[in-house]
Amino acid sequence: MKDFSRELSFKTSRSSGAGGQNVNKVETAVTVLWKVGASDFFNDDEKALIQEKLKNRINAEGYLFLTVSESRTQLMNKNKAIEKIIDIVNKSLVIPQKRTVTKPSKAQKQKRLDTKKKLSDKKENRRFKF
Repeated sequence: MKDFSRELSFKTSRSSGAGGQNVNKVETAVTVLWKVGASDFFNDDEKALIQEKLKNRINAEGYLFLTVSESRTQLMNKNKAIEKIIDIVNKSLVIPQKRTVTKPSKAQKQKRLDTKKKLSDKKENRRFKF
């Protein structure tokens, strides 16, 4: 896991929801911005992978952004935003393992055919016979 929190920039805004008068006068919502292309922590291949997997979250200027307004304090929202953006980027760097194609074994094939035969016999016995 790479911690690139030094490259993040923050914006604050008024958040909605619970908080009473505090909501109307204190900017507690935090938007975290990160310029993917200008990062020194990742090489070009990793940047391309991040941009491909997170293309829906990256705007036209190349910024990955995330807004958090879960808590009533700006500091807690900032910490949550840092955690979330680092988690999102690290998950996007994971390359899924390719599935190796395998054939079913003879025992598995035989078991499937035996089960089909038993079910067929059970249904055959239910039929009305003259």
